[in-house]
Amino acid sequence: MSDSIPISLIEDLRTYVLQQACAIQAIPAPSLRESQRASYLKEQLIQIGLPEVIQDEVGNVLACLPGGSGAPLLLTAHLDSVFSEGQNLSLSRSESKITGPGIGDNALGLAVLLGIGLLGAQHQWHLPGDLWLVATVGEEGHGDLKGMKAIVRRFAARPVAYLVLEGIGLGRVVHRALAVRRYRIHVRAPGGHPWAAREIPSAIHTLIAIAHELLHVPLPASPRTVINIGVIQGGVSVNTRAPEAWMDMELRCEEETPLENLEVEIQRVLRQYRGWGRGISVDLLHMGNRPAGSIPPSHPLVQKVRLCLAQFGIDATLEQASTDASAPLSQGYPAVCIGLARGGRAHTAEEFIEIESVALGLRQVVCLIQNMWD
Repeated sequence: MSDSIPISLIEDLRTYVLQQACAIQAIPAPSLRESQRASYLKEQLIQIGLPEVIQDEVGNVLACLPGGSGAPLLLTAHLDSVFSEGQNLSLSRSESKITGPGIGDNALGLAVLLGIGLLGAQHQWHLPGDLWLVATVGEEGHGDLKGMKAIVRRFAARPVAYLVLEGIGLGRVVHRALAVRRYRIHVRAPGGHPWAAREIPSAIHTLIAIAHELLHVPLPASPRTVINIGVIQGGVSVNTRAPEAWMDMELRCEEETPLENLEVEIQRVLRQYRGWGRGISVDLLHMGNRPAGSIPPSHPLVQKVRLCLAQFGIDATLEQASTDASAPLSQGYPAVCIGLARGGRAHTAEEFIEIESVALGLRQVVCLIQNMWD
């Protein structure tokens, strides 16, 4: 075990972390447009006084707390948010909660990165290996884990573990990655007047027919598989046959093979509609592939997380989800995604974190860092 950190110091750190979470939350960071927030993280890490702070070619921000000659440990949190640049990012705060879009997912995760950096710089930890603090791009939406995939290419199997931080879900331990595939179905048609050119096909009518058929494709109950159409756009006006329409669709499954079979079925459906009417074109664009992977509940990393949580009276909940941890897990590298605070309503304007629980989240992270090389 590395040098212990006094609990009182961790409690004091909570104020700094909450201040940083509010500051970070106020900076818009749509997926793959996180540069403003990345610049803030980089500036704060430099001000802390860490000896090595860099930004890589895809936009990730990395800082190193030097340790011994042992394997490095990576502590990561994603920079991006699901909210657009025009989203109202107003916060409200009570004695028990902070509420606002993105405060938990993932402003708090990034703030904890800064808090651990400050703690390490002030306490001068003597760690067996380097501790890398990493803020990644492209975790949400069509980001396709761009940042974390680059980090895994950079570090590969060298780290003792990849620890991924999410602001909401204290006690949640994601050690299995869902398989996720994302597509855009794009329909083009000649378009025209709905009365005078009523025989001309409409891109929207065609897209609706495709969506209807895809939503009735039989799905296996085991492994659990879902189809979701998340966005539909297109058309010109209420009195125009649409010349163009598209929809974004996602497939999720506990395993890869059913998704491969589903893609074959999607291609079959689309072939029917490519000749559906004069001038119709239907294209399938691959927008993302978030691979499956896992480590077992008996893995030492999972057990360490459970033991750290148990010290604070928290029962671990082992889960499967799609997170930044999917990238290392898919390569067989030890990784988990852990929650930092109690909260809820993620991905809404009413997203919140419970203030009191943040100290427990910090203690969990410090406990893991101190025990990771044992």
